[in-house]
Amino acid sequence: MSKIVSKSEIAKKFHNGMKIMVGGFANTGCPERLVDIIVEHGFNNLEVISNDAGDPGITIGKIFDNQQVAISHHSHIGMNPPVSDLVHSGKLKLTLYPQGTLAEKIRAGGAGLGGVLTKSGLGTIAEEGRKVMEVDGEKYIFEPPFRAEIALIRAHKADKLGNLVYKGAARNFNAAMATAADLVIVQADEIVEVGELDPEAIITPGVYVDMILSNEEA
Repeated sequence: MSKIVSKSEIAKKFHNGMKIMVGGFANTGCPERLVDIIVEHGFNNLEVISNDAGDPGITIGKIFDNQQVAISHHSHIGMNPPVSDLVHSGKLKLTLYPQGTLAEKIRAGGAGLGGVLTKSGLGTIAEEGRKVMEVDGEKYIFEPPFRAEIALIRAHKADKLGNLVYKGAARNFNAAMATAADLVIVQADEIVEVGELDPEAIITPGVYVDMILSNEEA
């Protein structure tokens, strides 16, 4: 059964105040057409998990431009200076994580694990407000797993059952996020028939994917 759907069908899955994950790394691999659906419909008070906040005016940066995000979790926001202004003015609650910690929190959410123990940030400002645990005489920061209501994913190719192939660095956070949300929605550069993808190249099996944005719409 084909999982290809229209923009209007995807828009029905969003609501104000929901928690979403958005793939991408410095705009590479970001599902910008899916982000545009959020922008066009004005969903707000969102909680967003992504590697970064993009750049002003493009990809995920658009939802920060419109102040549609209330809470966000990233490894950095340096490419989008206006986001710092939102934080300092109290309009955005931001939590930063070491990039590997962020990735592991998402992976743990997808794997059904109870959390992550890491030394990254131990003894620094990153430890503040976090639980520190001792295992075999060694201290670790405990980080709970990340899951979301929706994950927005960018793939290079998808077949109509949702099997996904990524290209180069665009794979980044997408593959992990595809396992860590209740609903997974994909934007693919190319949609092919079932059987056209090399099984050895498939990274995300279709069982994880719920919807694929049609490429017939602008």
